[in-house]
Formats: sequence, C-alpha cells, structure tokens
Amino acid sequence: MITELVSVGTEILLGNIVNTNSAYLSEKCALLGLSVYYQDVVGDNEGRMRDVIKTALDRSDVVILTGGLGPTEDDITKEVTADLMEMPLEEDLHSRKLIDKYLKEYEKNNPQRRITKNNYKQAMVPKGA
Repeated sequence: MITELVSVGTEILLGNIVNTNSAYLSEKCALLGLSVYYQDVVGDNEGRMRDVIKTALDRSDVVILTGGLGPTEDDITKEVTADLMEMPLEEDLHSRKLIDKYLKEYEKNNPQRRITKNNYKQAMVPKGA
C-alpha cells in the first residue's frame, strides 16, 4: 500500500522544530508493511493544506496527517480534512469529559491558568469517526 505522511506546522517549515514525527511514523509504517512513498510538510495555511491533502488522497492508499490538531486558531488540520472528506465535525462527549477532567486538574495545579473555550475544540471529531 502506498502511504503518505503529511506533517502540518509552519514551525517545521521555519526550522523552529525538527520533524521527528515523520521519522517515527516512517519507521512504524515500515514495521506494518506500509510503503511510505511521500512525506510532505505544509504550513498552517488552509489553501496550501487543502492542496497537499487533495494530492495525497489522489496518489496514496493511506494518508497519515500529524500536527495542527491543538486548540489554537491556526490548528486547522481537522477542519480542513473533515471538509475535504465531507464529514462534518461533531462534539464527542467522551472526549469532552476527558478534556474537562484534564483541564480542571491542570487549572488546580496552575492557578494562574484558566480553561478557555478553545480547549474544547479538541473534542470535535468527524461525524462517524
């Protein structure tokens, strides 16, 4: 199976961090018998991300995305991918509860930090996923 890895993050393109995710995932894919033919890096830009993911879906059997999944506004991997696959996002109650539990503990141990609404963005999943 032709496999493609897509790493998302402007910080990778700028050299601020090393893309260790692709090295790790390539090794694990090989152990599973998946042939990694392509590795892409794309910044946190909707248009370019959409183009890279479309290309990956057209030429590969398996597409693995990493990065761009946090709670910040520039983390749009999930939104772009769900839109491309025509799978609307919906809140997963189980994930929401786990995030809430984690954040309340985090807030308790870090009184200067507060839970913000955008943290719950991570509980949104493609419908049917």
